[in-house]
Amino acid sequence: MEAEGLQSYFPMERLAVMGLVEVLGRLRELLKRRKLLIQTLIDEKPDVFIGIDAPDFTLNIELKLRQVGIKTVHYVSPSVWAWRQKRVLKIREGCDLMLTLLPFEARFYEEQGVPVRFVGHPLADTIPLEADRPAARAALGLGEGPVVALMPGSRGGEVGRLGALFLEAAERLQQQVPGVHFVLPCANAARRAQVEQMLEGRQLPLTLLDGQSHQALAACDAVLIASGTATLEALLYKRPMVVAYRLAPLTYWILKRLVKSPYVSLPNLLAQRELVPELLQDAATSEALANTLAPLVRDGSQQTERFDEIHRTLRRDASNQAAEAVLALLKDR
Repeated sequence: MEAEGLQSYFPMERLAVMGLVEVLGRLRELLKRRKLLIQTLIDEKPDVFIGIDAPDFTLNIELKLRQVGIKTVHYVSPSVWAWRQKRVLKIREGCDLMLTLLPFEARFYEEQGVPVRFVGHPLADTIPLEADRPAARAALGLGEGPVVALMPGSRGGEVGRLGALFLEAAERLQQQVPGVHFVLPCANAARRAQVEQMLEGRQLPLTLLDGQSHQALAACDAVLIASGTATLEALLYKRPMVVAYRLAPLTYWILKRLVKSPYVSLPNLLAQRELVPELLQDAATSEALANTLAPLVRDGSQQTERFDEIHRTLRRDASNQAAEAVLALLKDR
């Protein structure tokens, strides 16, 4: 968006905080920025406001703007179908149009009387239906043996909770899968430094990558991965995976009582059944991760047979569909 001329009112990364307990330390700043942003937008009177994701930040903005006659669109549905379902009342009041990336989300909004359009997922458009594994391996300088991608997340907190666990699982996997090599994409320099510190004293055949998560997925045979959007990327690359996640204990305790969905990973949510193993919190031990992943490195075809069908369902030229939906909302302007 900045390349297209957007001038951000404040650095976007100030919004990049996940969890419940974790947000508290940034809460005063977030509320102050949101209040200022609402007033600025009311003064500017844009034709339409498009809130992209970040529902706890943007839904309140949409509500306030719609009350003064500004059209509002929300792009990327919050997980109202999984937890805090009463948010749909606020969405219905504050949102002229909801654009969803996933088909089951659109069905939920239709039932709740919210104007909605399923536009597909942009990643499904950009990731090829069949990735070129040999080319990806050649680009990363990898050999012919088994390759496992380790993806413990892009945020410091995630890597702090999962990084060492994933490396311990990799050490165990070495004993079960002869000749295995690991790749670990680092989201930025800070994450790379964090992982390098965790690697001290370990003897692992591991290649650290700067970004290049898609190259890693294209090159690998299987993935050990943190729950999040990356699981959808692994699905689109048709790579078998084991999903793991750990939260701050209090956050996990609260969420366990709030979440209605039986699954946390996108592949399972899209399939509406357990396609991929999910090892969460105390169940996510290095031994369990390695034991679950080892057979998938050898042959993960049983897990991935549904992945192509899901990919094609999500492949709908999402960005153009979203743009057309917004323009249709403004046709009377």
